[in-house]
Amino acid sequence: MSQVEETMSYVYKNPNAPIEDRIKDLVSRMTLQEKVGQMTQIELCVATLDDVRNLSIGSMVSGGGKEPLEKAMASDWAETIDRFQQAAVDSRLGIPLAYGIDAVHGNNRFYGATIFPHNIGLGATGDADLAQRIGAAVALEVRASGIHFNFAPCVAVCRDPRWGRCYESFSEDTNIVRKMTSIITGLQGQPPVGHSKGYPFVAGRYNVIACAKHFVGDGGTEKGINEGNTISSYDELESIHMAPYLDCLYKGVSTVMASYSSWNGCKLHAHHFLLTEILKGKLGFKGFLISDWKALDRLSEPRGSNYRRCVYTAINAGIDMVMVPYRYKQFIEDLISLVESGEIQMTRIDDAVERILRVKFVAGLFEYPFSDRSLLDTIGCKLHRELAREAVRKSLVLLKNGKNPGKPFLPLEKNAERVLIAGTHANNLGYQCGGWTRYWQGSSGRITTGTTILDAFREVMGEKTEVIYEKYPSPNTLSGQNFSFAIVGVGEEPYAESAGDNSELVIPLNGSELISTIADRIPTLVILISGRPLVIEPSLLEKMDALVAAWLPGTEGRGITDVVFGDYEFEGRLPMTWFRTTEELPINKGDNSCDPLFPLGFGLTYKKENLQSK
Repeated sequence: MSQVEETMSYVYKNPNAPIEDRIKDLVSRMTLQEKVGQMTQIELCVATLDDVRNLSIGSMVSGGGKEPLEKAMASDWAETIDRFQQAAVDSRLGIPLAYGIDAVHGNNRFYGATIFPHNIGLGATGDADLAQRIGAAVALEVRASGIHFNFAPCVAVCRDPRWGRCYESFSEDTNIVRKMTSIITGLQGQPPVGHSKGYPFVAGRYNVIACAKHFVGDGGTEKGINEGNTISSYDELESIHMAPYLDCLYKGVSTVMASYSSWNGCKLHAHHFLLTEILKGKLGFKGFLISDWKALDRLSEPRGSNYRRCVYTAINAGIDMVMVPYRYKQFIEDLISLVESGEIQMTRIDDAVERILRVKFVAGLFEYPFSDRSLLDTIGCKLHRELAREAVRKSLVLLKNGKNPGKPFLPLEKNAERVLIAGTHANNLGYQCGGWTRYWQGSSGRITTGTTILDAFREVMGEKTEVIYEKYPSPNTLSGQNFSFAIVGVGEEPYAESAGDNSELVIPLNGSELISTIADRIPTLVILISGRPLVIEPSLLEKMDALVAAWLPGTEGRGITDVVFGDYEFEGRLPMTWFRTTEELPINKGDNSCDPLFPLGFGLTYKKENLQSK
């Protein structure tokens, strides 16, 4: 039989056949082992070619907790992923893998990739078109490395900055988060007019499978505790936290990830009502629902115990694909046993597999399973770095400009005689990028290629300007140097998830003391690098001549100098209420007792305007 004849005899292999017909045909040919294999996502470091081929593994992942290959090129990753993809297509039915990664602000595991501002910074721009363009750029850099599936965007509505994932949220304001779901259109492409709500969509080989996460209420946990408990009525959950998912579904988002957190004491990975009755039923989601990393282990205490029961609970609740990531042989064995015993119905398995195959067919993986090496030049390219630089300058929020009304401190003078640049974050690219950059928790130093604040100022300042850099200026430096002004970069060290939970929210690394010491002697611009609002005492704010919230801007520090020297206007507005003291938390716009240091939507401009959202 020729290849053409074989394609015609197997409906699922015919790219011209309707997708639902292809799904039906393929599912009818699958064994239970192959179906369960498709529901399994395993980690690269434990995967073998034989297991991928023989177990019909549906997906692989490079977990955030594993260290990346040091300075490995995207071509190396593409070669590795293609080897596993070849094993998948060599399986009995030839079902390709969907390889996933957390590219949450650029292809952030990869050395040399463009690192965009984290979501909180994008929320400060309020620019839906910018978010869409960033999504398209990220998709290209992800596909260049052979990866098809991006666990982004996070559409959590963060109601408490104590949450360690605050910077992964666009805003505390549901409407801002809804607006910024345009990034999905960039990642997946624009669905055609009349596209059915809830049906997955991926435009082509230059796009990726996107994932809206974490369903649902992860940004509303009590005291901002990661993986904690969101206590609310259903109406409140729906209006605040679920609303962005409606926009995601209209944009054809292909996958949704369940949250580690609980709603009123019930873990989301075990929540049949929210996962199946609401998301799949009421909201009409037709893509697949994926678990978070090792989330099934969290359904029992101690974690990982009584694993068979955890599998039973999650699959029956509505989870379609399980990010195992290591215990995949036990997962497959337990799930097969549960089906054979009748504890999980075959109809539930078929529903999960149909959803997974639907996304793979929509994404064109059967026709184009392998990497496209022609995209390699897009990684860290000039066009993408310019886009990231635009995002940085639009995300900056000017919180103070001058000690006296009518006498602004900014814009700065490029030809100043002598300038001091100081602080822990002034020359630290890792700090500037934050968590989820090369490593899960991020890191310090020159962890990738990019421009620090110091680099940017040195590039822009006049030839005759003397730029003195000391992380911690000595008393000798601070006395009698006749500085025109000082730039102090301070903020948070990188963190991710629970490691970022913080009930104090002070500026780390003695940042407040450093600001005070310098501002007492030199006119000072403070650039705060953080994933959320931090405590700023009134006395400290008085000492500063200017204050800019720069969030976690990523690799393109020139976006900061673009604005502070007046080449561009300040456009950013606060995506979160800036509290006065942690005792006020949680504090959000509309609260009866809300008396913040700076309200949601606040932002100064050179035109002396106070911008505030209505």
